[in-house]
Amino acid sequence: KTKERQTKYILTFVFISDNEKMYLKKSKYKCSSEKAKSVVFGFLPILTWLPSYPLKQYLFGDIVSGISTGVMQLPQGLAYAMLAAVPPVFGLYSSFYPVLLYTFFGTSKHISIGTFAVISLMIGGVAVREAPDSMFAVNGTNASQVVDFEARDARRVEVVVALTTLVGIIQFVLGLLRFGFLAIYLTEPLVRGFTTAAAVHVSVSQIKYLLGVHTARFNGPLSVVYSLDAVFRNIASTNVVTLIIGLVCTVFLYFIKDLNERFKKKLPIPIPGEIIVVIVSTGISYGMVMSENYGVEVVGNIPTGLLPPKIPDFSVFPNLFPDAFAIAVVGFSIAISLAKTFALKHGYSVDGNQELIALGLCNFMSSFFHTFAVTASMSRSLVQESTGGHTEIAGLLASLLVLLVVVAIGFVFQPLPTTVLAAIIMVNLLGMFRQMKDIPALWRTSKIELAIWLVSFFASVLLGLDYGLVVAMGFAILTVIYRTQCPKNALLGQIPDTGLYFDVDEYEEAEECSGIKIFQSNTSIYFANSDLYVSALKAKTGIDPAQLLVARKSQLKYVVPGVKKQKDHVYTNGQMTENHAESESEDDFFLQRLTPIHTIVLDFTPVNFIDSVGAKTIKSVNILCWCCAGTLLSDLRTLKFFCEPVTPDLIFPTIHDAVLHCKHSRDVPVCPDVQ
Repeated sequence: KTKERQTKYILTFVFISDNEKMYLKKSKYKCSSEKAKSVVFGFLPILTWLPSYPLKQYLFGDIVSGISTGVMQLPQGLAYAMLAAVPPVFGLYSSFYPVLLYTFFGTSKHISIGTFAVISLMIGGVAVREAPDSMFAVNGTNASQVVDFEARDARRVEVVVALTTLVGIIQFVLGLLRFGFLAIYLTEPLVRGFTTAAAVHVSVSQIKYLLGVHTARFNGPLSVVYSLDAVFRNIASTNVVTLIIGLVCTVFLYFIKDLNERFKKKLPIPIPGEIIVVIVSTGISYGMVMSENYGVEVVGNIPTGLLPPKIPDFSVFPNLFPDAFAIAVVGFSIAISLAKTFALKHGYSVDGNQELIALGLCNFMSSFFHTFAVTASMSRSLVQESTGGHTEIAGLLASLLVLLVVVAIGFVFQPLPTTVLAAIIMVNLLGMFRQMKDIPALWRTSKIELAIWLVSFFASVLLGLDYGLVVAMGFAILTVIYRTQCPKNALLGQIPDTGLYFDVDEYEEAEECSGIKIFQSNTSIYFANSDLYVSALKAKTGIDPAQLLVARKSQLKYVVPGVKKQKDHVYTNGQMTENHAESESEDDFFLQRLTPIHTIVLDFTPVNFIDSVGAKTIKSVNILCWCCAGTLLSDLRTLKFFCEPVTPDLIFPTIHDAVLHCKHSRDVPVCPDVQ
């Protein structure tokens, strides 16, 4: 207590008997109807909102939103199947089953689950690697350049379905293990750089469809370079009609997209440019028989109806696990980031663990019906939200619209030129390419995050999406280590007549206490930076404890025996007590001749943790140190930190308590000629 201000503390103690503790432990694991109901409602979130669904308020908006999203989902499903290296009809299957299942298990009211360019491209890379064209060359040679496309596509579908099954299992297990926090390790600059790189891969892969040239599909490191090289080598065989159709569709879709963005507040629903392009181009292609008369490549056979369920090929699981894990994590990260964005905007919450379970069930159960892995789509989610969607009913209606097309009129899209699908894909990538604007923004705000963005982008472009993601995550972790290696170090000074202490270099009013150095470093102390911490301490305070110790020992023989003992007032945690101590011990006698500083206070309040190496290093600083620590006290006790010369009474709750103790417990005169 001080004369200026007295503080009263009220402590409340709650005593719990051993029997009550045992009861609390048992009740934690005791099954009850309420807990069972909570588990069921958590696993099936639809049960929490469907019984109270307000028909008059929400139904019309959900219907309009569902139709708008479904109309958009149809062409995207067909187009993204090309990226996944499977026939287009499997994109329609992937736009129905997972969307239907998410209605029951998902917690987000606005995201649109289904095919997505980045995930589809990652899946396609695995399919091409496991079932390359060379495996299906006629007569078993590559010289003929004749490929059994039917057998190749069938095998790729098997690989993709098995991959989707494994992705679903991984996501479901991670959800059960409460690994919903996993997405935080994919920081936003990393994800945005990664998705921008994926947009580059997707765009390059679609150039051959826009030009109408036939090249092999490449995968792995430098696949972008190889793909561009193959296109330019065959550019002389460009199909002019295909190119014209692709360019016209691209310009039209870009114009419609720009129109929807400019007048989104005035338009009741976005103009469905994609379905317009699909219908018109399909009609023109059918009427002019473009596939036969002009050599335009078309979608081809789309079987009517749904295929019967089939058990995936489990034998390929060992080869697919690394890819499945990467797809599972990336897919979840995209979905949860979109879900949290819409939840924050509309004032509700989403459960990351339940989202993992929902995505896992969507992928796992749907894979038995010939689908490929899905996640949330940004473009469709924006349409679903902006057209008045309120709940998952909108997604349900969108999936039913896709089902209607698959069952009844899927054959209508057989004459659709693939260049139209390529145009749809490339226009939908514009949003990802706009992420390039992050570079100047990050340059102004955070150079480290800019480095993460650039490493994620270039590594993913040059090494491929799988290796690029690993490199980006490794680099992001290294930046965390780098931050601990280069913390902000400061000497603190007191604001006069207060108990506040700030950096003397930043605050003019902060004054250093006479004979006391207060050192602060905003980092934890562990094996990787403990030596750096001590080096920074020496540099900031201008004192090298080791040199002082050597000097003290060298001059010890000149000491005049006889020290004066007196009664001192000692402040222990802010309380002044009387203590008999040596005010002028041998250490004091020599320290006052070697340095005007008699005490160093280490401010540990920014320190989150300290390991055994860090504790030993700090303790090895052979100068009188008064440490200020709060939450680390129990860790320091566990590490056996408190033994001579450091004792628990040197620990104070605030810097001011430590300074008061230092001022009143030690009165070491400073020689005026000592610098």
